[in-house]
Amino acid sequence: MAHLEQQIAALRQAMADPAPVAIEELLVLRDLSGASIRPMHPPPGVTPREAAVLVLFYPSEGELWLPLTVRSARLTTHRGEVSLPGGGTDPEDGGPVGTALREAWEELGIRSANVEVLGTLTPFYIPPSNNRLTPVVGLSSSELDLRPDPDEVEAAFSVPLRTLLDPATVREEVWERRELRMRVPYFALEGYKVWGATALLLSELVARLRRAGLYA
Repeated sequence: MAHLEQQIAALRQAMADPAPVAIEELLVLRDLSGASIRPMHPPPGVTPREAAVLVLFYPSEGELWLPLTVRSARLTTHRGEVSLPGGGTDPEDGGPVGTALREAWEELGIRSANVEVLGTLTPFYIPPSNNRLTPVVGLSSSELDLRPDPDEVEAAFSVPLRTLLDPATVREEVWERRELRMRVPYFALEGYKVWGATALLLSELVARLRRAGLYA
């Protein structure tokens, strides 16, 4: 129980700290020299759609856990990738928090009444879907009963926070796309390579938690 309380305290402290995280600490696509090649903002003249995801921690077995989803093959973008419950903002959402809570209910059956919103991470641009994504971080007071929607979610699984904080979980490969060779960092979780936008936002959260004094 003491470890759980330590994790929760660090999570609250991390989300209360407004200082930005340097891009050197983030898991982003890089060229072979190590320079970031990931656009964080849309090109001039491009208006992205606002979107949000919910990064929700819940207590189980004396520590915090995070649910992740595997996107359905029926979706138009990012099929089969590991993600978080989320999607585009609708007018009635009232902003990213409303979007994240609605999508968590639709995708995983998570009731918004059980979620304490702790804050948001840094919004960033996702070129393939032309979204400006805001990660919303929340805390559930009780263990979750996940009910994935098969139209959007191929599978759902949870990982303990200590796994995200373990440096050995972070790996890197060199990929080639459109004749461009790049370094692709990712979290190795449950047999999946968690890269791209999900890796980026999780790495920001990990950096903030370490700044708050939590390492494992």
